[in-house]
Amino acid sequence: MAQITFITGGARSGKSSYAQQMAEAQSPNPVYLATARVWDEDFRLRIERHQNDRGAHWINIEEEKQLSACAVEGQTVLLDCITLWLTNIFFDNQFELERSLEEAKAEWNRFVEKEMNLIVVSNELGMGVHPVEESARKFADLQGWMNQHIAQQASEVFLMISGIPVKIK
Repeated sequence: MAQITFITGGARSGKSSYAQQMAEAQSPNPVYLATARVWDEDFRLRIERHQNDRGAHWINIEEEKQLSACAVEGQTVLLDCITLWLTNIFFDNQFELERSLEEAKAEWNRFVEKEMNLIVVSNELGMGVHPVEESARKFADLQGWMNQHIAQQASEVFLMISGIPVKIK
């Protein structure tokens, strides 16, 4: 079973940087499990920036949805991020909340059966403005419920606020 550290917070709160430092302190060759899908040119550039921020000592795996298919047993894994992973699932399920949550929980549970040191980055969407659009409200619910699911399994949980990690659990 995975040893899980969960790092959540708002956009540009320092989550990824903190998670990278944590992973590098635990392994000389950590795995970076990227869940981003390239939606447009801006997103491609964001992905490149993240890749350039990491050194050559990182093992990079890109997987949009099937986390359990990744061979990561016995490694330190930084999964960045749950929000992008859920976006892919939600989009592919035509924005159906229940089906997306069921798929995400099932895939997550298969993934964390693996023996690994797992550092997970996610976003706290529920602390912002209540979305006006129905699909955005459904996604905020999906994100919140999945964050709760992961945090319950985690041995450590950190909330990032303005670059400062606050230990919650």
